[in-house]
Amino acid sequence: MADQTHNDDDVQHEPTATSTWSRLLAGNRRFAQGKMTHAWQDRETRESLLDSQRPDAAVLSCSDSRVPPEIIFDAGLGDMFTVRTAGQIIDDSVLASLEYAVDKLHVSLLVILGHQHCGAIQAAEAQLGALVARVRHGDDSPQTVQSLASILDEIGAMDDAEAADNAQDQLSSALEQLVSRDDSPIVRSVGPSILQAYEAQLRDGADIERVHIAHTIETLVDRSQPIQQALANERLVIVGARYCMDTGLVEVLSF
Repeated sequence: MADQTHNDDDVQHEPTATSTWSRLLAGNRRFAQGKMTHAWQDRETRESLLDSQRPDAAVLSCSDSRVPPEIIFDAGLGDMFTVRTAGQIIDDSVLASLEYAVDKLHVSLLVILGHQHCGAIQAAEAQLGALVARVRHGDDSPQTVQSLASILDEIGAMDDAEAADNAQDQLSSALEQLVSRDDSPIVRSVGPSILQAYEAQLRDGADIERVHIAHTIETLVDRSQPIQQALANERLVIVGARYCMDTGLVEVLSF
């Protein structure tokens, strides 16, 4: 919390983006090492927050039960304003919540936190197989469903390079339209990140997760004028990060 002292290297915490992020990363290191302090979770802290809250950071993270931000950052009551949706999907309620954190609670740091083995990304990637089948075969029956990777490999193996390029361009254009109109909000929100990753020749799950975090930041900034203004006035810093479940550590992607 902004006006209290945390015992990380005996440094007085100041409510700036840099100091807040350093404190969160120190908490994450404690978590990964199994040395959590569980600070600011006592009755006195709870009672001190009855009338107001003063979080230093806002976090948009996945709803995955294995990725609770307050725990993996070893944070306490009132430390962070947390919004969680499957795959960090951004909708109107998410925008309103984050804008409230920036404009009304004056957080200086906004963390977009993805994670390893994201189920939303895996689900969206699987759904793309049905969309690919619709483009290539005109239906998405089990007999025709293929993965995006297999279709791109088939196209890449074509003897005629020009024909292969044309086929890939047509597939990408058709998929973008289908993804944008899909009934599933996960496909509409996460699908573009997957397509962007594949266009960059990135197929590893970790790389797709990183691309999705970057795409989420771009989407958030594009859709929110208050967040744009806070960034322009240097009142806010946005961080992209990815939680690695096998190590317990948070990978910093951008700061």
